[in-house]
Amino acid sequence: MTGFFHNDKSYGMKRMINSYAPAISSDEIKSLPLSAFAGEIVVVDDPETVPRAVKMLESYDLLGFDTETKPAFKKGVVNGVALLQLAARDRVFIFRLNKTGFTAPLASLLSNKNILKVGAAIRDDIKSLQKLNQFRAEGFIELQEMVKKYHISDSGLRKLAGIVLGIQISKSQQVSNWERKVLTDSQLIYAATDAWVCHEIYRKLVAHD
Repeated sequence: MTGFFHNDKSYGMKRMINSYAPAISSDEIKSLPLSAFAGEIVVVDDPETVPRAVKMLESYDLLGFDTETKPAFKKGVVNGVALLQLAARDRVFIFRLNKTGFTAPLASLLSNKNILKVGAAIRDDIKSLQKLNQFRAEGFIELQEMVKKYHISDSGLRKLAGIVLGIQISKSQQVSNWERKVLTDSQLIYAATDAWVCHEIYRKLVAHD
């Protein structure tokens, strides 16, 4: 997976770290404490507020990255990306792309190689965003590739949260309607948590290097 991934020194180290379990079972995950993002959630749903939100995000050098798309239950129906979530340690920005569009400031942010964007299974997310507005994705780190040097084989986000952070995250809102006129608190927390967990997994892995 090349082309848009950041050449981070900690990511490219050859030595292997063995401080994490390679896998985790569903029962083991259920025994862990349920955790969710508890910081500030900034919802951006007006095109005019996008540049200001992006300006704030440019002050960070590391962001958790995720997207959400309204499920399509009919054959041949493909929905566009509804949400883009970008997370710092104590603040998550949720861009409602179905209302704001994927505008030039956001494309510029995702093209900035000096700001790391960390996520899990991000290739399809990036391709879906590029259908909305073409941009060159730079500074991205794929957790599913990164964890291989730690001998972690279970690389889904829920399992990585269990293995690396020792927490359980809810997936109850995964197939909810992300294009609702008003998102519920549960949806916002779910969306924020997924991006925040990516941020925290990366921080934890790098801290142990």
